[in-house]
Amino acid sequence: MRVLFWHVHGGWTDAFVRGPHEYLLPVLPERGAWGLGRGGRDWPESVREVALEALDPGSVDAVILQRPEELTEVGRALGRIPGKDLPAVFLEHNTPKGDVPYSVHPFADQHVIPLVHVTYFNQLFWDNGSAPTIVIEHGIPDPGHLYSGEVPELAAVVNEPVRRGRVTGTDLLGRFAAAAPLRVFGMGGAGLPEATGLPATKLTVCGDLRTASLHRELARCRVYLHPVRWTSLGLALLEAMHLGMPVVVLGTTEAARAVPPEAGAISTNVDDLVRAAGQLVRDPAEARRRGGVAREAVLERFGLETFLRAWNELLDDLTSPRFRTGRILISTHEGKGQ
Repeated sequence: MRVLFWHVHGGWTDAFVRGPHEYLLPVLPERGAWGLGRGGRDWPESVREVALEALDPGSVDAVILQRPEELTEVGRALGRIPGKDLPAVFLEHNTPKGDVPYSVHPFADQHVIPLVHVTYFNQLFWDNGSAPTIVIEHGIPDPGHLYSGEVPELAAVVNEPVRRGRVTGTDLLGRFAAAAPLRVFGMGGAGLPEATGLPATKLTVCGDLRTASLHRELARCRVYLHPVRWTSLGLALLEAMHLGMPVVVLGTTEAARAVPPEAGAISTNVDDLVRAAGQLVRDPAEARRRGGVAREAVLERFGLETFLRAWNELLDDLTSPRFRTGRILISTHEGKGQ
């Protein structure tokens, strides 16, 4: 099957392209949000960069939409209308913003394009109206049990922590720094010392590393910290659990369902989390034990095989005559990815 979609979310795409299909990623000379292509990623040869305007419209079997504007763009470029004469789904990565919990999804109350959420929290908090919905939870390519925990510090992966501020829990970092020094990875962290007021002895900004390097550096740290208030479900958190790291997690959005307490600590009480972080930093044996629990839990819930199987079944349904004649009930797929 030839599946068209934009490279919007690198972590999700990294898992999705491990499947059996041919993956078509639009590319532009200037790259950017509407033409990133592979983005320099080490992906299989089945992932092809394509010029959307030059693509044979009849060669596309299905499209995965991730931004509302893509509906119009696909129709304009291919002359085929997603949901009408081109099988399509809309993949929602994000929690709603604005008037929560009254946020109406842009694809609510239509019946030709199934709406796929990556978490049950997203499905619950978006107002989907009568649109057919399904949850396919994340899958993570297993980086292996790399944890050493040799560095007695807290590691966090946060993109744009200065710009996003309270959303990413940037204001909480000073409280966690009382338990142990912090190493913060991710994009846009250059102004973090000034934003937090933390000295170099308490905060190291490590930048945006390539995946393999990131995993190696994370695994050296004693504890993974997830301070984000409002997010779908951080893939870096799931990756840290795969590495065998104990995790200290703000118990908001889907994290409350994804992280067992024995994997480290999860709570909305920041004081409790700070205490737990300090205890784990001081007790390497307990940190390693809880990291083992984290790895076991994430392999069971967020394994790559389960994720790919759920997507393959959905794509098979989308491209079958049953779907086009309206005889398929997407709601029968509720709960895939568990």
